[in-house]
Amino acid sequence: MVSKDQKRWRAAAHIVMILLSALALLPFLLLIIASFTDDTVALTNGYSYFPEKWSLGAYAYIISNSSTFVRGYGMTIVVTVLGLVLCIILTSLTAYVLSKRDIPGIKLMNLIVIFTMLFNGGLVATYINYVTIFNIKDTIWALVVPSLLMNAFNIMLVRNYFQQNIPEEIYESARIDGANELLIFLRLVIPLSVPILATIGLMSGIAYWNDWQNSLYYIDDKSLYTIQAILNSINESITALASIAGSAGATVADLPSTTIRMAVAAVAILPVLLVYPFFQKYFAAGLMAGSVKG
Repeated sequence: MVSKDQKRWRAAAHIVMILLSALALLPFLLLIIASFTDDTVALTNGYSYFPEKWSLGAYAYIISNSSTFVRGYGMTIVVTVLGLVLCIILTSLTAYVLSKRDIPGIKLMNLIVIFTMLFNGGLVATYINYVTIFNIKDTIWALVVPSLLMNAFNIMLVRNYFQQNIPEEIYESARIDGANELLIFLRLVIPLSVPILATIGLMSGIAYWNDWQNSLYYIDDKSLYTIQAILNSINESITALASIAGSAGATVADLPSTTIRMAVAAVAILPVLLVYPFFQKYFAAGLMAGSVKG
């Protein structure tokens, strides 16, 4: 039986969560409204939830230069899918090895992985390695490999999940039946680890979708620009839009310089908002289970 005090606390908790949710949604709402605001009004009065004049000018300009944005969307999808798949494969394989406490030198291996969470070689050394040694500049791998492909946080998260949520008896019974480590990993570990793999997949996918820094550092070829790289170019200089879109005849005065940023951001963020609800249940379960210290 729920007491009156518990009911009051639950009601108060619901009110607080509703307010926090509203505060989280208000910036997205302003983004959408601003993208439909007349550019002159936005320049004069700034962004508002109740603009004086509505306009589809920003979206009309996106449609008129659709080839650029479609290509950017295509590159973003390819990079996100490729990076996501490779991230899950490499992270789960590395975490599986690190979860084995009986491997000689496993503590040192764990220490090396954790060390990368605290220290790194810096941007200059990283850039020189990727450009001069790995030769990934102006290739699709420049958008996949640096910084995002695999990180220590995800590895530790998955490792802890393997150690805490998959009993050692399962491994022993599989070995008795003649299964090798690869078969155990594919047939037992992966099916039992859907929540944590979905969690790191969601985090990795969002990171790839939102990434613009790798394009800034390693990409000069505009045909390899992702949608976020295009948005970053627009944010740096509105005149870059005419160059990216090939609209050489367009002047800066012709461009919806303020609202175009919001329109491109709204178009870029829409897929993430649509996909997240399907992974939400895995995200909460996997993050909590994988964060338990092993």
